[in-house]
Amino acid sequence: MAVTSEATTLWFGDLLSGSGTTSLDSSDAAEFPVTWAARSEGVAGKTNPEELLGAAHSACYSMAFANALATNGTPPESLQVTAGVTFVPGQGITGSHLVVSATIPGLTAEDFQRLAEDAKQNCPVSQALAGIPITLEATLA
Repeated sequence: MAVTSEATTLWFGDLLSGSGTTSLDSSDAAEFPVTWAARSEGVAGKTNPEELLGAAHSACYSMAFANALATNGTPPESLQVTAGVTFVPGQGITGSHLVVSATIPGLTAEDFQRLAEDAKQNCPVSQALAGIPITLEATLA
């Protein structure tokens, strides 16, 4: 069964002085203020497309890695995944860096790294981001 998820942004004004809100329509979970300054300079209390993309990437990777670990017979006790998506004005999105810390009883460090890398390659959001470098820093606790 296909699932289509929707978000809507309502924008007012020009790029530099304008602002808007992005709503998570499908879940009705949240609405976020967005501005160019938040995207190009980082502004507390406002989000940007890259932070939202990082949320999608970290959630997707967590699911892909948890599935790979369970399939391996070593389900995770816990995973903490952060995706840092970099935006450079004038260039665009230049990369996503996944930082993973995991507690997985009974898994060797070698298998951990292999499965972490496999999840990076097979996560649907990673595949959608194939046009940018995706790096991985994975630590087994």
